[in-house]
Amino acid sequence: MPRKFGEIAFTPEVKAAQEQRGSRQTYERYIANGSANDTVTPKIAEFIAQLEGFYLGTVSSNGYPYIQFRGGPPGFLKVLDEKTLGFADFSGNVQYITVGNLSGNDRAFLFLMDYRHRKRIKIWGRAEYIEGESNLLEQLRVPDYPAQVERAIIFHVEATSENCPQHIPIRYSETEVEAMMAPLKNRIVELEQQLKQSAEC
Repeated sequence: MPRKFGEIAFTPEVKAAQEQRGSRQTYERYIANGSANDTVTPKIAEFIAQLEGFYLGTVSSNGYPYIQFRGGPPGFLKVLDEKTLGFADFSGNVQYITVGNLSGNDRAFLFLMDYRHRKRIKIWGRAEYIEGESNLLEQLRVPDYPAQVERAIIFHVEATSENCPQHIPIRYSETEVEAMMAPLKNRIVELEQQLKQSAEC
């Protein structure tokens, strides 16, 4: 069990709930013996590189969480170093809720999900938005992706946690389905050609 995750997620109220329901001692032992898990490991970096989307959570000044899906081509969420992630903030519906939330509270959360392989990683940290720094924006820009980049969002990692695959449904993207169907379509074309040749004989 990651130690940093427990330090952030296991608030006094959570600990009380665990104590009441009999799981506190188990988690206390896991946390005490666990590694920090506060960096982006090569395994996590590999996981991030193939993602086409993730969920970003921020906190508003009135205390409500706000979760937004961020999507783009694989690799648009970039590992800048073992403690830092970044991505280009594309133009959207101009509500600027994430930007507004981060201006008042930099606590943030990333929920990374790979439905095809039934894997998920949670990352806690602090986030900031940066506007007008052309070098940083160029570093985060996705080549040949047509969306307009408005700013950079930088995420400073404080804790990571991988979850078990229980209850994660298997889902495939359109691109993945097309890749799986391609050999079958090619085989159908071959068989149709064979039938046509047989009929002509």
